[in-house]
Amino acid sequence: MTPNTAARAAAKLFLPSIRAAVIIALLGIEALGTALWLRYSIVQNSDIGIACEAGKESFICTLRLAAIMLFARGAFGWAALIAAAIQLWRPNVVTFGAGIVFTLLGLVLYNTRVAALAAALLVLSLARPSPEAR
Repeated sequence: MTPNTAARAAAKLFLPSIRAAVIIALLGIEALGTALWLRYSIVQNSDIGIACEAGKESFICTLRLAAIMLFARGAFGWAALIAAAIQLWRPNVVTFGAGIVFTLLGLVLYNTRVAALAAALLVLSLARPSPEAR
């Protein structure tokens, strides 16, 4: 393989642009921060849990119940896996970003097995040719 052939082959792989990578990184940081806040400040906080189980009606209790219902059914992990599978099939910046966000939510909010599989698929999607190269 000549250097020109290797350079052309590497240039044809799916890679987000620098602007898209920055936006995806910011979305990932925001998703990670939100997931950590939900887990440690809302879901695992015993004072909030006791108050919500006692029948307190508030936005925090509704948010807590919604988060628990979503991760109990594996919604974050399955959404991450679906986005990663679509990303692996047809590489796209939007599905890559959605996959990153749902993977981070799933990893922090108790859907670790499915979200870890989604993370592996997202990494594999970076070795796929970009749609423009086909």
